[in-house]
Amino acid sequence: MGERYRATCKHVEDGDTFVTANDNWIRLARVDTPELGTAQGSLAKKILQGLIEGKEIIYEQVGVSYDRKVSEVWINNKSVNDYMRAQGYPA
Repeated sequence: MGERYRATCKHVEDGDTFVTANDNWIRLARVDTPELGTAQGSLAKKILQGLIEGKEIIYEQVGVSYDRKVSEVWINNKSVNDYMRAQGYPA
């Protein structure tokens, strides 16, 4: 297990990417949501916003993609990645 960090989600960009209060761009590992501009993309963004926007999360970086920290993310000890996959967005 790698190092875990606490952060606050400042802004959800889309259904699998968000920005922390200290301007780290985080991409959910093993999650792939439809692009914005589609109904399913907007829905995925709303789901993620309701789950983490403005809230404290914990993340563990497992990679890098396009200057985003690909990460496993938790809120209240529950996996955000697992939740989004269960909503139908596996990678």
